[in-house]
Amino acid sequence: MKLTILGGGGFRVPLVYGALLQDHAEGRVTHVVLHDLDPARLSAVTRVLAEQAAGVPDAPEVTATTDLDEALRGADFVFSAIRVGGLEGRAHDERVALAEGVLGQETVGAGGIAYGLRTVPVAVDIARRVARLAPDAWVINFTNPAGLVTEAMSRHLGDRVIGICDSPVGLGRRIARVLGANPKEAWIDYVGLNHLGWVRGLRVAGRDELPRLLADPDLLGSFEEGKLFGVDWLRSLGAIPNEYLHYYYFNREAVRAYQQAEKTRGAFLHDQQARFYAEMRNPDAPAWKVWDQTRAEREATYMAENRETAGAGERDEDDLSGGYEKVALALMRAIARDERTTLILNVRNQRTLSVLDTDAVIEVPCLVDANGAHPVTVDPLPDHATGLVCAVKAVEREVLAAADSGSRATAVKAFALHPLVDSVNVARRLVEGYSEVHPGLAYLR
Repeated sequence: MKLTILGGGGFRVPLVYGALLQDHAEGRVTHVVLHDLDPARLSAVTRVLAEQAAGVPDAPEVTATTDLDEALRGADFVFSAIRVGGLEGRAHDERVALAEGVLGQETVGAGGIAYGLRTVPVAVDIARRVARLAPDAWVINFTNPAGLVTEAMSRHLGDRVIGICDSPVGLGRRIARVLGANPKEAWIDYVGLNHLGWVRGLRVAGRDELPRLLADPDLLGSFEEGKLFGVDWLRSLGAIPNEYLHYYYFNREAVRAYQQAEKTRGAFLHDQQARFYAEMRNPDAPAWKVWDQTRAEREATYMAENRETAGAGERDEDDLSGGYEKVALALMRAIARDERTTLILNVRNQRTLSVLDTDAVIEVPCLVDANGAHPVTVDPLPDHATGLVCAVKAVEREVLAAADSGSRATAVKAFALHPLVDSVNVARRLVEGYSEVHPGLAYLR
């Protein structure tokens, strides 16, 4: 089976390959094609994978190419993890937004809109090529903003594109762990959009254990989200939010923390990964060791500003192990081998949430089999959550409309409608500022 990884020179590719190395069953991935626009990055990652595969006799073959059509032909699965504009673009997203006093995070608020505006046209081109060159392939999208990009691609690929994210998986795992339950045996009642969802129940043997967690302040405050949001707020919500909702519930504090930080997250990652790729130009550098050290530093500093604002301290060691690669592998296994499973995924709504239309991509538990991912029926969201979901989905639709039409006015509307952008004039200045630093937004007129 052939897996094509778009963004194949990206730093996190060894996580995916590491998961593939642990799969020795029939029907596994035997050939991995890495595609990237940067030959030097491809070379660096290929070296890391070669060291990973040392001593594994049935390791998947790895080839690399800068030709997108060549990479896609004959693919059974396409894993999309591209970053349009690179980490330099992410740093610009943060800087321009913070100068206006609004959030610049890569998937939330102004930064997420800017990232989406320059990513959607590229993602749509990829979807059209997949439809033409590999019509039977399944596309697994991790490209951020994951829900928005998945919806853009679904207009050309239908249900054959599925978005993944490790945040809900990690959240469910942490809740199960503090409750003394096996995460593999727990049903997680999670619903929302990507980076905008809530765990409303966690059932073990048919019993919802979440009320027990919410009733115990010590237990509730013992894990990442309890520390991040605070026990009182979680008990008020009656649910456990995805960590990215900290940007909404504590927006003023988050913006201030980002403004006061020595470096934004994007700038930090840009400098960190530049050092990694520079070191990989040395043919004698121990590729795997250098990569693994860089990965550990990257994960330990994840959402550091938010945790500092909340006084949450350092991340638990159990949370420093990634996770999206495991979701991707489980999804591929379920489809390729008809190994039925349940995963929290980004898929078209169908009739799952009545407040959204059937084509809106949402993030919910799905039953997965050889025919793809099927969203599970869920209870309606409470009003406060419905309001946020509908508002952010409306923004995503304006981003898609702007990317399709090239309308600058529609882009302004997307920014202005976002709950974390507080003025139409700010929205106009954001479009101006982003257009100045991102060549990929030249299509907006």
